Amino acid sequence: MRRRILGRMAATAATLSVVAVLPALTGGSSAQAHDGHGSGGHSAPASADSAYKSVGYFTQWGIYARDYQVKNVQTSGTAAKLTHLNYAFANIGADGKCFEANVAGEGDAWADYQHPVDAATSVDGTADTAEQPLAGNFNQLRELKAKNPKLKVLISIGGWGWSTNFSDAARTPASRKALVASCLDIFVKGNLPLLDGKGGPGSAAGLFDGVDIDWEWPGSSGDVDTVYRPEDKQDFTALAAEFRKQLDAYGRTTHKHYDLTAFLPAAPAKIDAGFEVRKIFKYLDFGTVQGYDFHGPYEATTNQQSALKAPRATPVPNDFSDTQAIGDWLHRGAPARQLVLGVPFYGQGWTGVPDGGTAGLFQSSTGPAPATWQAGNEDYHALKALAQSGTYTVHRDTKDGFAWLYDGTNFWTYDDPQVIAQKTAYIRQQHLGGAMAWSLDGDTSDGELMTAIHSGLNSAPPHHGHH
Repeated sequence: MRRRILGRMAATAATLSVVAVLPALTGGSSAQAHDGHGSGGHSAPASADSAYKSVGYFTQWGIYARDYQVKNVQTSGTAAKLTHLNYAFANIGADGKCFEANVAGEGDAWADYQHPVDAATSVDGTADTAEQPLAGNFNQLRELKAKNPKLKVLISIGGWGWSTNFSDAARTPASRKALVASCLDIFVKGNLPLLDGKGGPGSAAGLFDGVDIDWEWPGSSGDVDTVYRPEDKQDFTALAAEFRKQLDAYGRTTHKHYDLTAFLPAAPAKIDAGFEVRKIFKYLDFGTVQGYDFHGPYEATTNQQSALKAPRATPVPNDFSDTQAIGDWLHRGAPARQLVLGVPFYGQGWTGVPDGGTAGLFQSSTGPAPATWQAGNEDYHALKALAQSGTYTVHRDTKDGFAWLYDGTNFWTYDDPQVIAQKTAYIRQQHLGGAMAWSLDGDTSDGELMTAIHSGLNSAPPHHGHH
């Protein structure tokens, strides 16, 4: 249903290297596809380096057809295992400012803070009243935080479909100042516009604990109508600095540290086109690195979408992988503890796939595999059901850290708890910042994947005394 967000894919797309060029992906992902401190004496909180981050994206539109409500974050056990919940997404208007409105494909204030939530659907078991100024997802997030006092909720700005105006808004000191001020006013200070009796000055005060910059992509192509220009690279740094400056200034009045994070690409070409790597982490608390959408049914040949390491047999030169993506950020000067690895709670699928002696891996296809919401893209809980159905076989490359399902014609690449266990071991071994999930609605009702992330990041350190 909300096609405007579609397509976190392309995230990694376009150029791999001179040797191999992927098709430029301008769409066709999914409603599931997730579709950047320092100035003025600022210092991150003392606890920043002491524990791993567990970040989960909650999708604004997931409350509709998927019926994934804020309450599900609590009942699944996920809320207790998250350090950060990123609410996706806020949009930037043509005037270069954050806004809230009910405009098809551009804004959904009804989902955010207008729709009444009944007792059965609410986090705390009480129904919304007509009089309360804050309803919808935002009030449920407030209730979720009351039950989970350590949980931070961030507003994520942009995304694949709503990064359209980032480049224009970040162009000048004045436009950056105006953009940041508008986003902080609405979300961090909580001055939501009054719409049909909901919102109003201070109505969401105290709800959001920071901002996630989800600009896809500075300096290189994103969604079809998304503007990009070479100077985006410097403008991204300046925008992060402006967010940090205004968040710190407001934090001095509330005696609180507000987090600033960013969603970051896996493709080296996109890193180099859009990010001054050694500069941006002075302003960001951490960045989440896309660890998925490496391949998908927008390509003819089946492949892994989220492998820990690129398999030796891959037909793609300089192929994408988690170790490649993290390595490319580290080589360019990113601090390991400020890199959080993204993992997918969904899979990518192809149909018309012959076995080829590899159980469908690296084979031809006739197109995207049939799926619940959009062909070629399926939530983890649905893929788990396929894996248990008896018609599919689960295959694993344990050396390279990925899994796939194959039934003789349909091929699905996805992460399950065993793959996540390998990834969390890698995160700990590399002393990275933690793990991020896109998106929470893909998990099982008992939060199986988030449990795997949590236990993997928080298990006892390996014993080095014996061999």
